[in-house]
Amino acid sequence: MARKVDAPIGMRNNGKHYYAMYRTMFEIDTKYVPIKLMGEGAYGTVCASINQETNEKVAIKKINNVFDNRKDALRMFREIKLLRYLRHENVIFLNDIMMPVRRRSFKDVYLVTELMDTDLQQIINSSQPLSNEHCQYFVFQILRWLKHLHSAGILHRDLKPENILVNTNSDLKICDFGLARTNDTKGQRMTEYVVTRPYRAPELLLGCDNYGASIDVWSASCIFAELLGRKPIFPGTNCLSQLKLIVSVLGTMDDGDLRFIDRSRAGNYIKSLPCSPGIPLSSMYPQVHPLAIDLLQKMLVFDPSERISVTEALEHPYMSALYDPSANPPAQVPVDLDIDENISVDMIREMLCQEMLQYRQRPSKWRIFNKYRRSPSGNEVFC
Repeated sequence: MARKVDAPIGMRNNGKHYYAMYRTMFEIDTKYVPIKLMGEGAYGTVCASINQETNEKVAIKKINNVFDNRKDALRMFREIKLLRYLRHENVIFLNDIMMPVRRRSFKDVYLVTELMDTDLQQIINSSQPLSNEHCQYFVFQILRWLKHLHSAGILHRDLKPENILVNTNSDLKICDFGLARTNDTKGQRMTEYVVTRPYRAPELLLGCDNYGASIDVWSASCIFAELLGRKPIFPGTNCLSQLKLIVSVLGTMDDGDLRFIDRSRAGNYIKSLPCSPGIPLSSMYPQVHPLAIDLLQKMLVFDPSERISVTEALEHPYMSALYDPSANPPAQVPVDLDIDENISVDMIREMLCQEMLQYRQRPSKWRIFNKYRRSPSGNEVFC
């Protein structure tokens, strides 16, 4: 439960009030009243709240001590910048960013977003049955959003069920863009230490210097398989065991499949693995529609250059009932997320303040009004 407390000694109101939520103190704008704690994670604490001015339920995420770690601060900056630009019905909407009272010394950041009911990981782990229509609709929304993101020249690089929020009518909202980067790295090497391991593409596991949008396609395919089987398809305990699992399912690779590997040791490791005929996906998921299996096979391809693209996946017959190219326009402008990793923490704080100010100067809440579509339950959903 949220418990209102007095302002700390020496601090004025300044349009803020204070609530204790479990082990976390929230210093928030007076128009918001917390209801309950939603969750805690490595990068923040989330509580459900009421906006007293609009009577709207929202989620407030407090990110603690943002500037204690330069990488965490840059991650926060990139996420806010991306959420300010990306406007898509499958992206979590950023309702508000609370301006800090102490601009030169603030430590915490408060983001206000729309309130969602749960996330995809909780649904996968639950006993709730998932029909073919549910899986189809979930994967369709992920792919449609990826197409929009990639059209802006952005890779998400951390796509996993925990980062996909869901509401009661099965609509998805993608969140957590702190690891997102532009696809054009301007000659700079991008780290392979991204994407939670069960959703990490082979080119990342093998430490390839260059990779592209196909890493997000691989992550989406692993989520697809997890929806079908209710457990991760490649639950490796480390990078080497992860690669062994992938080869055991997909089968032993020939030389053509390994052309993309730019490190000889990595290529030699794959060649040293025991020969495997692979496991047919139809035998792993016998209850699944054949078209779903066909799409999954085209997404789960070891060589990224042979992996199906997001657009090709959306045009696959399995998605034909849902996909309308005219209703999925590309992003309006590219977003530049390339930032000097060595800038000072004070500079990051100032850049973050500038993003907050630009956010406050934008027009009133953005909405997309699209045509009606049907959720898997058959109910009309207005997006």
